[in-house]
Amino acid sequence: MPELNAENVQMRFIGRLGELDADLQERIAAAEAETAGNTGLRLFVAMNYGGRREIADAARRFAAECGPEAGEAEFAQYLYAPGMRDPELVIRTSGEQRLSNFLLWQSAYAELHFSDRLWPDFGPDDLEAAIADYGRRHRRFGGR
Repeated sequence: MPELNAENVQMRFIGRLGELDADLQERIAAAEAETAGNTGLRLFVAMNYGGRREIADAARRFAAECGPEAGEAEFAQYLYAPGMRDPELVIRTSGEQRLSNFLLWQSAYAELHFSDRLWPDFGPDDLEAAIADYGRRHRRFGGR
């Protein structure tokens, strides 16, 4: 955390954080508070997180607080991190070709890149290849 703070990174944690150990919850709150004013990159760390669970939690709160006229934009405000931009590119390592319950709502229009490389071995060259692959695509956001 000190290195991220020194680099002006804002840390945010998503998931069912209230179910974590009290000491860990305090450390998370301290990291978020200490980096709240940082204006560089925002790093979201998913802990005790599942995409289905996030949508179910949001749906319960949305149903209790919103009327029938509310739509997708209003629903998105009930997700764990409503200020997080939707990802443009999701890189899946380890040869798996699935989202594995990760950011299901947010990744609806993300481009997917699959790498056989395991995460610990995924390096700068792999990232450059994924970004180059993404750059060759024409994003249609569900349209033709």
